[in-house]
Amino acid sequence: MQTLKYEAVKITKDSKNKIKDAVVVEAPLQININNKPYTVVMRTPGNDKELIRGLLYVEDIYKKEKILNLSLIETSENHFSVFNVIIPNDDLGKGYMNKRSLLSVSSCGICGKQSIEGIKVKGPKIESKMKFDFLKIEKMFSQMQKKQVLYKETGASHAAAIFNSDNCLISIMEDIGRHNAVDKAIGSLIKSNQLKESTYLLVSGRVSYEIVTKAFIAKIKTIIAVSGCSSLAIDFAKEFGIQLLGFTRDKRTTLYSE
Repeated sequence: MQTLKYEAVKITKDSKNKIKDAVVVEAPLQININNKPYTVVMRTPGNDKELIRGLLYVEDIYKKEKILNLSLIETSENHFSVFNVIIPNDDLGKGYMNKRSLLSVSSCGICGKQSIEGIKVKGPKIESKMKFDFLKIEKMFSQMQKKQVLYKETGASHAAAIFNSDNCLISIMEDIGRHNAVDKAIGSLIKSNQLKESTYLLVSGRVSYEIVTKAFIAKIKTIIAVSGCSSLAIDFAKEFGIQLLGFTRDKRTTLYSE
């Protein structure tokens, strides 16, 4: 299953309607090599064996083209899965020696961790959310877009902007990776001793589990995205008490968690 239906509220300037929204599934896939945890990647379930085979090849972990000894050893209803690969030591490539060298790391905040246990985050639920004001949301996005210098020049970067409770921009960062942009924005506020002022996180793309987790750790109450949200992002936003809005553009938004 690659999509799930979630209850949400589609909000426009003049109306609020409850909907059943199709959301892409995001779930961790743990890869063990020779019965030891090696790495975790976040993926949409389906073609897992092809994903593993391709990843091992392009990361120079196993580049032979013969059949791979690959088996599913654990899975759950929410598509958290663990596969084990048996590779003779003589066939392991140079990429095996550096777990954090995975190409996926720059675009996936969880990718590269060794086991699914490493993604668990704990802490008190966040309380107190924003009231909808499309004018304020538009102004925040307008401020963010004006500061997206790298995107204007290249058309190939993501942005993360953090605003305080008065809707004032206190940090904006750009990066080729969505998660990197969020990390940079949070890091800049730590440096300037303003992290406690963080209230809204605006992102230029979609929201995945990692971005929700980063916001929770930084105690940011609301995430507003231009694009959609993954199933795991919605699940964790609800658990963490984070208000999550997707498809926020043209005086409309979809509320997934409040």
